[in-house]
Amino acid sequence: MSADGPSAAGRASAEYRIEDLAHASGATVRTIRAYQDRGLLPTPERRGRANVYRDTHLARLRQIADLLDRGYTLASIKELLEAWDTGRGLGGVLGLVAEVHGPWTDERSDRLTRAELEAKFGGRPDDEAVAEALELGVLERIPGRDDEFLVPSPQELAVAVELYGAGVPLSAISGHLRELRSQVEQIASRFLEFTTEHVFARYLGHRPPTDADAAEAASMVRRLRPLAQQTVDAELARAMRTFATRHLEHHLSAEGPFTPPPVEPPPVPVALPARTISAVESLVGRKDTTSFIAAAAEREVQTRTLDALAPSRPKGAIVDQMG
Repeated sequence: MSADGPSAAGRASAEYRIEDLAHASGATVRTIRAYQDRGLLPTPERRGRANVYRDTHLARLRQIADLLDRGYTLASIKELLEAWDTGRGLGGVLGLVAEVHGPWTDERSDRLTRAELEAKFGGRPDDEAVAEALELGVLERIPGRDDEFLVPSPQELAVAVELYGAGVPLSAISGHLRELRSQVEQIASRFLEFTTEHVFARYLGHRPPTDADAAEAASMVRRLRPLAQQTVDAELARAMRTFATRHLEHHLSAEGPFTPPPVEPPPVPVALPARTISAVESLVGRKDTTSFIAAAAEREVQTRTLDALAPSRPKGAIVDQMG
């Protein structure tokens, strides 16, 4: 920050050299210059050979960093900021962004030490399992605390503890979670497509949306947020009841491990010569042509199957029996 004049706290607008701005914002000098080249930052005041930046530049850098953390690209951020600069407002959009990025569950994260984690899983150190949990996001590292972890979802960890206690290997639990996560992500994606098509499309006519539309969309996100989980909970309960009953009936009435019933492949259309169809029609009539062809095909399949199963005989064996 410039050393001339009163402190930043006592001035209407602080002034920064580019190095001071980088230090205050956490961005690098190179990044700030790149943002200037892209038009993401207002043009600084030129004094002699130096550029002078103000609090507006610092605030803009913090906005950009926040939007980047939320997954926005620099191109989309530029559109948002240009809308703000032309007076269309950014407050509603940022409120919508905050609502979407807010918690989608009432569950609160927790912390536990490495010793507490090992105690939950038999008391034996397992670096490979910890690495897998970190990769899956079941655990997160805490900067500066090598012996402590953040647990984003204590419920998810509790499920893993119960499964392990029931005899399921940790590798199997991790594999199951990976498969389940892929399927749940498909459900989430479909739910978002569905609600966007039928609910949120009306708010997305402008890029970015107006303040009023963004505020209304944020309110709608709050209303619809629990619906996805409620729907999945209800459908999962129904499916579990149905399939658990089938599994139990199978194991009580049959021996051997359960295998799901085979899924019959869909019928494949087969093109027949026109003269063949005409010959069948003249033989059995048009109404029974399809049934006759299907029955003939089924008989041919059965005949070939029996021929394949019958033991092969030397050609002379038939002659001997006839003689």
